[in-house]
Amino acid sequence: MRKYRVVTLAVVGLFLSMSFLSSSVVAAEKDGIMMKDGKMIMMQDGKEITRMDRETTLSDGTRVRMNGKMLVKGGKEMQMKEGQTVMMDGKMMESGKDMTMEKKDK
Repeated sequence: MRKYRVVTLAVVGLFLSMSFLSSSVVAAEKDGIMMKDGKMIMMQDGKEITRMDRETTLSDGTRVRMNGKMLVKGGKEMQMKEGQTVMMDGKMMESGKDMTMEKKDK
């Protein structure tokens, strides 16, 4: 009976620790840079925190400039449009929707 209690506590502890880890991952997924009113705005946890004040390099190597131009690794250049957000991993979102998912649906 005692062994059962120890195993149960270990499993509960494991689930609790995993839930705390997953909440930080979800929060990180809400970090990015958004074009709003023609200005580049830094986002953290899905909230606007400050206006972008210098070029930023994302985790995938993409460089985002203050004017909304993005230099994707490999030399491709693109201009962000109003309402678009690029996440810190380089994934593009438009009005909260993953742009790659929209392309797959069509």
